[in-house]
Amino acid sequence: MTVTVERLARFEPVTFDRAIVGMIETSASARGLKSRRMTSGAGHDAQMIARTAPAAMIFVPSRDGISHNPREHTAPADLVAGANVLLDVVSKIAGRP
Repeated sequence: MTVTVERLARFEPVTFDRAIVGMIETSASARGLKSRRMTSGAGHDAQMIARTAPAAMIFVPSRDGISHNPREHTAPADLVAGANVLLDVVSKIAGRP
């Protein structure tokens, strides 16, 4: 057997906007949610956007830590919590209370 590897793409890591990351943490804390900063190895759209505009990501817990897999499952309450954090941050960026 012969295996040939061809690199199709390689994107350098990015650092997300500190102000937006701070807003995410502040919102999570105000809502009584735990948060922690994480490194993501996935090539999300935010990785591309961060090269030209402020960006960050909000992760929500998945059962057994499984993501990007058909077995991934996130409880509806965690999805709602993540969406509410997103709403808080977008509202703050838009200048709404």
